[in-house]
Amino acid sequence: MDRVDTSLIALRRILRATELFGRELKKTAGVTAVQFRVLQIIAETGNATAKTIAQRMRVSQGTVTSLVDKLVRDGMVLREKSTEDRRQTHIHITPKGLQTLNEAPDPLQQRFVRKFEAMEDWEQAMLVASLERVASMLDAEEIDASPVLDTGEIKQQEER
Repeated sequence: MDRVDTSLIALRRILRATELFGRELKKTAGVTAVQFRVLQIIAETGNATAKTIAQRMRVSQGTVTSLVDKLVRDGMVLREKSTEDRRQTHIHITPKGLQTLNEAPDPLQQRFVRKFEAMEDWEQAMLVASLERVASMLDAEEIDASPVLDTGEIKQQEER
């Protein structure tokens, strides 16, 4: 097998691993990988604003709003106006949201983070450069993507 085939197989395995994990997460926890990341960010401090979440995930506030809307509908988070600044809305995680985080399978992303952080600095730099090069080769530099391992859309489409 030549290097082109080997590299395409590796890419396909990465895509397939994220797809399979996304299905498992949706089936067992009832959330997508992106929604799960929103829950994690809120749970870190008990509450967050849409702006904070958007900055952490590197997506627009509009995208965060649609993700939070779904989590509110599912009873995993609540919105509450700030008592200090009525222009701000804080998003709080509910007991159901915490239960979802605790019962969900080990996120694929966190497995990656643990193994990535265990690598030598030069290995990390080499891997980042290689992945950025692959994204460039696929003309994917301008695609809106958050640091979440998921193959689906970031912004959830409305359910019908």
